[in-house]
Amino acid sequence: MKLYGAAGRVLVGALLLFTGAARAAGSGEGFDWLKVAIIAGHQTNFSGVFVYQHGNFVETSRITHVVGKDGEYERLESLDGPKREIVRHHGEVWSYAGHELVQLDMQSGIGKFPSLLPEQLNSLSANYHAELQGIERVAGYNAQAILFTPKDNFRYRHKIWVHNDSGVLLKAAVLGNKQELIEQYAFTQVQIGGRGDHSWVKRDTRHGTKIHDTDRVGVPVNSGWVADGLPTGFQKIMEIQRPMHGNHAPVTQIVYSDGFGAMSLFFEVNDNDDDDIEGLSSRGAVSLYHKVVGDHLFTVVGEVPPHTVMRVLNSIRYNGK
Repeated sequence: MKLYGAAGRVLVGALLLFTGAARAAGSGEGFDWLKVAIIAGHQTNFSGVFVYQHGNFVETSRITHVVGKDGEYERLESLDGPKREIVRHHGEVWSYAGHELVQLDMQSGIGKFPSLLPEQLNSLSANYHAELQGIERVAGYNAQAILFTPKDNFRYRHKIWVHNDSGVLLKAAVLGNKQELIEQYAFTQVQIGGRGDHSWVKRDTRHGTKIHDTDRVGVPVNSGWVADGLPTGFQKIMEIQRPMHGNHAPVTQIVYSDGFGAMSLFFEVNDNDDDDIEGLSSRGAVSLYHKVVGDHLFTVVGEVPPHTVMRVLNSIRYNGK
């Protein structure tokens, strides 16, 4: 028996039993499996190679996740193109730039698979249907497939594959209205459980150089900007004013999320640069729309269909501070 087997089955079984009341209240067994995957992603040792794909673009990475007495450690290594390595611990993110170790002022956003699942589940059942779709094989393991279908046409479908025994997320796909693949993360090889390789955890980060990612540093504000066209369930996560590369003045950013998808709204003074023109683009599941409105340039970017970011931007108004 593999080391993860007994403990993993206990975890999965206990959580599904514990969340029975929530299932009876209408959240569904699919949401129970989602909760299992979220917890397992933080509490289980695993290492493997995964592929990110959208269209003809394919990127391969190696991830190692270990849980120690002082919390989680995670290392992400790029296997394509220039060598990149990211280490996370206690909300800190360290990057190896050449031979130099630097600490970045960022909490998330790089290579988030397989910890990309939402931490907030309260609003998901109000906006998505969850459907169990049977057992499928992923990277040599049996996995429970679950499809989350939105109750409106302003967001994407999400399908996940959760390892039956450990609860670790093995694959995640974003699908369009016709079930077409928008983007996908999937393990091609993975080892779950056991002690894992802890040798890299002992690297001494105390002598690294702390730098500031100035595109992410911001201060909380209440700008007065609102968007009436946000889909139901999108809640404000933060509102900040921050510097941004290429801009003379600080930019206001408001972040919203419905659990699966996030949207950012950016507000900046129109400085009549060549790029301050209306435009719509997409990359994988991320859509971007920007438009000059009066003296400002509005930009909406999010993990939602293109028509959603257009709807949100066109609903922006100033409500006063």
